[in-house]
Amino acid sequence: MAASKSGATLATPCISRLRLRIGRSRGSFLVAPGARAVSGTPSPDGAKRIRLTLKAGRMEATEAQIGAGEGKKREAEKKKNKEVAADCGCTELNPWPEYINERLAMYHKLKAEHDLLLAERAAKESRPIKVTLPDGKSVDAASWKTTPYQIACGISQGLADNTVIARVNKVVWDLDRPLEGDCTLELLKFDDEDAQAVYWHSSAHIMGEAMERIYGGCLCYGPPIENGFYYDMFLDDGCVSSNDFPALETLCKKIMKEKQLFERLEVRKETLLEMFKYNKFKCRILNEKVNTPTTTVYRCGPLIDLCRGPHVRHTGKIKAMKVHKNSSTYWEGKSDMETLQRIYGISFPDAKMLKEWEKFQEEAKNRDHRKIGRDQELYFFHELSPGSCFFLPKGAYIYNTLIEFIRSEYRKRGFQEVVSPNIYNSKLWVTSGHWQHYSDNMFSFEVEKEIFALKPMNCPGHCLMFDHRPRSWRELPLRLADFGVLHRNELSGTLTGLTRVRRFQQDDAHIFCTMEQIESEIKNCLGFLRAVYDVFGFSFKLNLSTRPEKYLGDIEVWNQAEKQLENSLNEFGEKWELNPGDGAFYGPKIDIQIKDAIGRYHQCATIQLDFQLPIRFDLTYVSHDGADKKRPVIIHRAILGPLWLSPQQVMVVPVGPTCDEYAQKVKQQFHDVGLMADVDVDPGCTLNKKIRNAQLAQYNFILVVGEKEKASGTVNIRTRDNKVHGERTVAGTVERLLQLKAARCKNSEEEF
Repeated sequence: MAASKSGATLATPCISRLRLRIGRSRGSFLVAPGARAVSGTPSPDGAKRIRLTLKAGRMEATEAQIGAGEGKKREAEKKKNKEVAADCGCTELNPWPEYINERLAMYHKLKAEHDLLLAERAAKESRPIKVTLPDGKSVDAASWKTTPYQIACGISQGLADNTVIARVNKVVWDLDRPLEGDCTLELLKFDDEDAQAVYWHSSAHIMGEAMERIYGGCLCYGPPIENGFYYDMFLDDGCVSSNDFPALETLCKKIMKEKQLFERLEVRKETLLEMFKYNKFKCRILNEKVNTPTTTVYRCGPLIDLCRGPHVRHTGKIKAMKVHKNSSTYWEGKSDMETLQRIYGISFPDAKMLKEWEKFQEEAKNRDHRKIGRDQELYFFHELSPGSCFFLPKGAYIYNTLIEFIRSEYRKRGFQEVVSPNIYNSKLWVTSGHWQHYSDNMFSFEVEKEIFALKPMNCPGHCLMFDHRPRSWRELPLRLADFGVLHRNELSGTLTGLTRVRRFQQDDAHIFCTMEQIESEIKNCLGFLRAVYDVFGFSFKLNLSTRPEKYLGDIEVWNQAEKQLENSLNEFGEKWELNPGDGAFYGPKIDIQIKDAIGRYHQCATIQLDFQLPIRFDLTYVSHDGADKKRPVIIHRAILGPLWLSPQQVMVVPVGPTCDEYAQKVKQQFHDVGLMADVDVDPGCTLNKKIRNAQLAQYNFILVVGEKEKASGTVNIRTRDNKVHGERTVAGTVERLLQLKAARCKNSEEEF
């Protein structure tokens, strides 16, 4: 029981959110015991007024002064309370928060000025321009007047209606935004990846509008993600519950039905600070991340939000939406900052696609390995050994049967099983290149004034095995297989079932061979893969990734190796695709994706050539002509795949000293959410040297930050294979990498 300032006493069992406001400027509301919300004009009987939003459970309220006739209704209201308890949820605020109308008033004035300037520009600066379509045809247009939507209508109304967004000179562009000069134009439908991102971003704004109108809090970030979108909101009191979802969806549908236009407006920073003075988070973004005189906002209905855009034409373009998940998070992922409420949604151009998505999600939920492991008593985890699986008898039987199956295949295929140490002196990892960058992610300790560590991978130990005595060409190919236990010092907050662990084993093998033997060994690896996947009923896809622009080694060696991989794939007989330039900098590779029972593809196996590790360990063999300095090639090979992703995920590289502080902040954002991130602020290295060092250290993603990125709160992304993904927001990049981790995606650089 809790007493309010006015004497009200509230009994609130099972209440997930209770907000009490007395005499606030947002309006007064009579308490109706058991009701979700009671609103109206001030009562003439002088009863005290309290506004309550009740999420779940039961409420009783009494007032020191109860209006005339109120006491007689108490029993009836208690009865009604039981009915309401079964349908507790949230309702739209009435009236809306004051900041909405104040923000709108400012916007209307600014929009009028903007429209006048645009009209003047169209009158004075418009000129004939050429718009080139994907088929090579040109369309005549006028700068500052003609829009992509008008061009689409000129082709066909059906095309215009089905177009989500335009791409102008390879940049996504609002359909109703005038073209500014000669350009290329693509009209994107929902099946395009960029169009989906825009579609879901616009959907996030619709949900953001609904959140403001229901909760009245402060919106933070609301980006599109791989499958849908989310919006974060700060609430002074209370939290979001799944009981709110129906009310949110109902209001979203109303907003969609109203076909509210998305309007883009460029505004001066100081004006926006005034517009968003009610929201400290938007002011932080403006003060900390916007270093330009102006930036853009987008409006739909009463919502006006900081946003680069672009967006769909109007809210009616979103045909089917579902609010499906909520959680708590921290501002920008920092645990010492404010707690925010995050709501996730998904949307599609038609209801049928949403139904298919819902069916897929239900099937995925039923097949969640954590649920299966629990239901079938296969394994569990315990807080006294985080990230280390306890396999119960049934689980251990499956585990051991799987190992024996792979072992039997090893014997058929000429692999020799080895057992390597679990603990190594740190000098080994210095030689391999891992210590300089992986040491924080390894379990290390001091022994007799030397630093040792548990091994996180097998390949350096296998290099020692190869090098422990002179080798002859007659021994090659040497195929070493190892089921050794591996450990990674993952952050406790990132541990998730078997997909994110600290202790694991894998069917790890390394093949030491000559250049001439690559083709036959790859054929054997592919045959091994098919034999194993056939047993499990897996279908799979193959991709050959070739030499990147920034590669190491002799180009003739690369050409020879790539040709052998191609020959092996052709002889294998399965369909494969070429990913030119997507190989690792130290060698080409074949990636294998398997399809699960509900049609999802997962990166599971990889066959990777490595020209560099033999150099780091100075591995040699005596050739048939007596030369004793021939260098072997290593083939890294795993079929079942590990249950973890590379912990060496992110290196932040500032362009210069003025960006070091921002780089540190970016690194911390990734670190705080459990991503393995470092920052290179070495003043003695050039930008190119820093990027090269990160690639040599096998960081999956290198994030370059300069003054432009510092001003806009973004990062410029490239991979260790030098694939350039371009500029993305920090929050969007964090979200994407977390998704790739959770999905166990081994080709995260390509899938980003």
